[in-house]
Amino acid sequence: MTTGATVHRPVLLKETLEALMVHRSGRYIDANLGGGGHTEAILTASSPDGVVLGIDADAQAIAATRERLAAFGERLRTFHGSSARLSEAADAVDFDAVDGVIFDLGLSSDQLVDQTRGFGIRAGGTLDLRFDVSRGESAADLLALLDVRELQAIFRNYGEEPHATRIARAIVAARATTPITTSEQLSALVEAALPKRYGPPSRIHPATRVFQALRIAVNDELGALRIALAATLSRLSVGGRVAVLTYHSLEDRIVKQAFAAAVRGCICPPRAPACACGLQPTLRLVNKKPITASPEEIAENPRSRSAKLRVAERLAAAA
Repeated sequence: MTTGATVHRPVLLKETLEALMVHRSGRYIDANLGGGGHTEAILTASSPDGVVLGIDADAQAIAATRERLAAFGERLRTFHGSSARLSEAADAVDFDAVDGVIFDLGLSSDQLVDQTRGFGIRAGGTLDLRFDVSRGESAADLLALLDVRELQAIFRNYGEEPHATRIARAIVAARATTPITTSEQLSALVEAALPKRYGPPSRIHPATRVFQALRIAVNDELGALRIALAATLSRLSVGGRVAVLTYHSLEDRIVKQAFAAAVRGCICPPRAPACACGLQPTLRLVNKKPITASPEEIAENPRSRSAKLRVAERLAAAA
């Protein structure tokens, strides 16, 4: 991405804005800025003086979005870093309390077509998969260094891949003669390692789970999500809302459990005669069941078909 242009279409945009109850003069955090679709809508809805802090580990995404949304001026603040650094980012712009936080945990369309990092299986390219290319090990590094047991654990735990062992063994065998450095190499290797499929072809690429698992491992996405959700609770003002868009069961489970714990408050054993911990609920669920995309949106934007939107509201502290 070298310009502010974007091909990304934000998912469940209308539903997210309604859930956050965006208003003028509000302060909001977009914990996954990406192509800036949700941020642009929030800035527009909170006109003339609402402010959004956009956080992203992808420096290219920040640069492109700042250029595209330059007309909003200082109403858009940005922070380069993982969402796990949400508290640090908020401190940097004096956001002690905010009216809403949005997490969009999916990849942007811009990332999926970027061949320099290999996020898109069909787009191909260098097998990097890091959001922040200045930090940590790439996916190609992991494939070169980890043994069968370690690769198997990544594919099973982060991709829920049923053929994790077969794929891990195939990778270790293949790298003995040729380094695996591109998305094309890995996707072809995974396809060859899987048992033959009968029936009509799936619309999902057979290497999808493996790419998901590697991306999660490389970026510590689940760990960052847990930290960022906890930080969000400490920043939301009373009545403020957090909206989270998830795209697979692992991250959705983390959000569901985090919300449930905050709604419950008390951590005493269920059979305890009375509460001894003194912890009070800090959230209420706005929607008990996740909001999903309409058939019309799925037809226009197929990436929305797996999206789930969960929303919760900050409660006042008990007296």
